[in-house]
Amino acid sequence: MTRIRRTAVAAVLTLVLPLPVVAAGTALAAPASEHSAAAASDPYGLHPELPRPTGPHAVGREILHLIDTHRQDPWVPSAGPRQLMVSMYYPAQPGTGRPAPYMTVEAARDMIQLKLPGTTIPAEAVSGTRTWARSAARPEHGRSPLVMLSPGFTMPRTELTSLAEDLASRGYVVALVDHTYENSGTTFPDGQTLTCAICDTPPTGGPGAIAESRAKDISFVIDQLTSRHHPGWRYARMIDARRIGMAGHSLGGDAAVTTMAADKRVQAGVNLDGTMFAPVLPTTGLGGRPFLLVSHDQGGGEDPTWTSGWANLDGWKRWLTVSGSNHASFTDVPVLSETLGIPEPPGTTISAERSVQLTRTYVGAFFDLHLRGIPEPVLDGPSAANPEVSFHP
Repeated sequence: MTRIRRTAVAAVLTLVLPLPVVAAGTALAAPASEHSAAAASDPYGLHPELPRPTGPHAVGREILHLIDTHRQDPWVPSAGPRQLMVSMYYPAQPGTGRPAPYMTVEAARDMIQLKLPGTTIPAEAVSGTRTWARSAARPEHGRSPLVMLSPGFTMPRTELTSLAEDLASRGYVVALVDHTYENSGTTFPDGQTLTCAICDTPPTGGPGAIAESRAKDISFVIDQLTSRHHPGWRYARMIDARRIGMAGHSLGGDAAVTTMAADKRVQAGVNLDGTMFAPVLPTTGLGGRPFLLVSHDQGGGEDPTWTSGWANLDGWKRWLTVSGSNHASFTDVPVLSETLGIPEPPGTTISAERSVQLTRTYVGAFFDLHLRGIPEPVLDGPSAANPEVSFHP
């Protein structure tokens, strides 16, 4: 989240979403090719590693290719039906499956080119990032709440991998969605990597229109995952459709609000540092559903869309600010930056490990409280264990 500027839409997108690196009801689902996703060995010896998940469960991961045959792609109509790639994380049986790659080399190359043009950092250094999930791992028995995750604009879904893995280790099924043509690159099962179609020329309606489109993406994915007759995922039986939450970073956080306003199946939401460009909540609120706002340290400033939106949140709500953080602190970016020698923005004092820890702590506690009914004192107010986190107002 950053303060809104009254400038051209393209300039607003640049300011709000900076990062230092790096047919309805009908779907076709297929695992993405592990061959194209396999990370090549890194000749430069750089091996970023995500922090180990904190929960008691092993983590499985599968990739879905979902096609909405009743909706044309909003950004590239000539592409035909809207196609999405989704990473599913879930509690798994220990010792099953094989190491899950972070991302494809092609997608990593596109991300580096968009974020750090001219850099000598090899794509393999990013694609080879160590994860803790296992591809094709056997699922645990039982049913779990579902959490939808949406990344920031221009960033691939992998930026929220550490959060997805941690939630799965705590017993959640997680659907991490790539919004095609809205990020640096999305690799499909045929090996093609589609790059951003709207990064340089934002659509009519600007960021608000993107958030509204993402809400449709998320609702479609929920449809596929919770369908009783033809679900889009072979392990859909794991999902408890009565308990669904959503979190997102940056524009993905805005999309969490927009999705909840449009889809009452989403019972709890988290906005990680995302300015709320879409009409900020209906005056009727979210029907009493809980919402968590988490902001980076803006030096005493506030995003006016949060200030106005706060009043319309009519259920349980918290607004947290993490001192010493920056816009990307709630993603994997600091972990990658630390290993690859990319400096953090000025004013950043929180370490990569600590930023991941705090994000996992508060997002996990929020969903434990509101999707599982587990009391979480860490959400009651400031804690001596987490002095970086302040509660507002």
